[in-house]
Amino acid sequence: MNSLGKIIPVMNWLPSYQRESLRFDLVAGLTTAAVVIPKAMAYAAIAGLPLVVGLYTSLIPLLVYAVMGTSRPLSVTTSSTIAIMTAGILGQVVHGGDPAALLSASATLSLLVGAFLLLAGLFRLGVVANLISDPVLTGFKAGVGLIIVLDQIPKLLGIHITKAGFFNDIWSIVRHLPETSIPTLILAVVMLALMLGLEHFAPRVPAPLITVAIGIAASAFAGLDKAGIALVGKVESGLPSFAIPDFSLVEQLWPAALGIALMSFVESAAAGRAFIRKGESTPDANSELVATGMANLVGSLFHIMPAGGGTSQTAVNDGAGARSQLAGVVTAAVVMATLLFLAPLFGMMPHPTLAAVVVVASIGLISPAEFLTIRRIRFMEARWVLVAVFGVLLLGTLKGVLVAVLVSLIALIIHGNRFPLHVLGRKPGTNVFRPRSPEHPEDETFPGLLLLRPEGGIYFANVPRLAQLMRALRQEFAPRVLALDLSAVPILEYTALRMLIDGEEKLRDFGTTLWLVGLNPEVLQVVQRSGLGERLGRERMFFTLELAVNKYQGTRVWNGAEEADLPVTNSSKE
Repeated sequence: MNSLGKIIPVMNWLPSYQRESLRFDLVAGLTTAAVVIPKAMAYAAIAGLPLVVGLYTSLIPLLVYAVMGTSRPLSVTTSSTIAIMTAGILGQVVHGGDPAALLSASATLSLLVGAFLLLAGLFRLGVVANLISDPVLTGFKAGVGLIIVLDQIPKLLGIHITKAGFFNDIWSIVRHLPETSIPTLILAVVMLALMLGLEHFAPRVPAPLITVAIGIAASAFAGLDKAGIALVGKVESGLPSFAIPDFSLVEQLWPAALGIALMSFVESAAAGRAFIRKGESTPDANSELVATGMANLVGSLFHIMPAGGGTSQTAVNDGAGARSQLAGVVTAAVVMATLLFLAPLFGMMPHPTLAAVVVVASIGLISPAEFLTIRRIRFMEARWVLVAVFGVLLLGTLKGVLVAVLVSLIALIIHGNRFPLHVLGRKPGTNVFRPRSPEHPEDETFPGLLLLRPEGGIYFANVPRLAQLMRALRQEFAPRVLALDLSAVPILEYTALRMLIDGEEKLRDFGTTLWLVGLNPEVLQVVQRSGLGERLGRERMFFTLELAVNKYQGTRVWNGAEEADLPVTNSSKE
């Protein structure tokens, strides 16, 4: 069963499923469906697709993930981030908004997203979830949230503008304000107030579903279309038909599909980790890649848009008591019933109602409080938040993903290039070595012996800085022996090894001997495989700083059989 569970994860939990869990999964699935259905339609609207595509995306991926996924509460449908990225590429590929062409392009995009996710899982690239740091992801989502909210403002006002970029759209909205439809604005304000009020005062109530229901009822009984308020129009009913992706679009779509795949997995992984309960294991990153990949691949045959785990619906699913992935199956069953019996009703939904659902669902992506927290803790990373925000606003979401990844990688390189190099002293009367500081002037030092401790992996990007710092300290202290404590260095890259080899030769020219201390197994192997290992030998590599100091002071070490050839000196205070 364990072997089968690795291939089909549903076999890890279904055979041992407890009957008493069924009630909880039923309630969770029904509750989540009340949130998923209106939001999925709203996300389809964001992507510029027929609303029914959102329902298709809430049906097929949920069923596939229930079989292939490893996260108990994760609700795999789609998200506002994925929707706005999908809108960006479909707008470039499909001109004129032809529904058939949009559906075909969307299916092809989903196929490519699924292929990228599946390949990443098969090649065990789950680490890609870490390519975007949390601060950069905060900025990226804020930028996406601002774009979505701005896109919905014309629908809330009942005006029409030609989209030409974020800042141009702001100016266009301002110019068209005199054309605002008062009935549309009044309804929009009522819908927004209802959504926000329900979420604030009754957070357990499915606010999107109630808002949509009231909007549809008002349209049906008050004839809102006669007052000039635009309605959504016909929503196709019935189960999705079989789709054939358009492979001629692959060349145009694959770069965007790669970005969407990355964002889909980042969001899914974050949502899956956020709702782990005590005693549960963390979802396997590579299995999750395969699961979301299969959800997109299978869904692409049934007219879905790209899918991924969403934080809001996952939070609802978990909060409602989901015990297993069966809750997702229940949600999918409710979506299926909606497609079969209730789809025509959604055609009567006013545009301001749908826009209100989109705005409230997306405004949570903008988190000033989180930005202020990041700024208070690390000002440098607050700058990365702003870079990501403006990268999305100025370049668009698709290029914004690339900006987010590049900013994260640059931040990683900068951080890795600034790791400290400590000059150490020994706490009197102990074998504790710590960085020298004005707070501890009493720490012991040893004339002619310089103890240094770098922290973090040493690789090509930070080697020049480390070498510069070591040269400056050698000139300052002019030691006879430089003991380099590598206990806090997990990785020694080849360029760093070359620096050590060259540095050891230059130190000998200046009359200084290099010792290495506390090498981790991987670092030790790297050193031993090089000429440096033979040159240093066992005599100049030590397990601990205490052994190195004893050696320097002439103490017998290694079973008391060897004497240091250096003169005995007394420790002193500088």
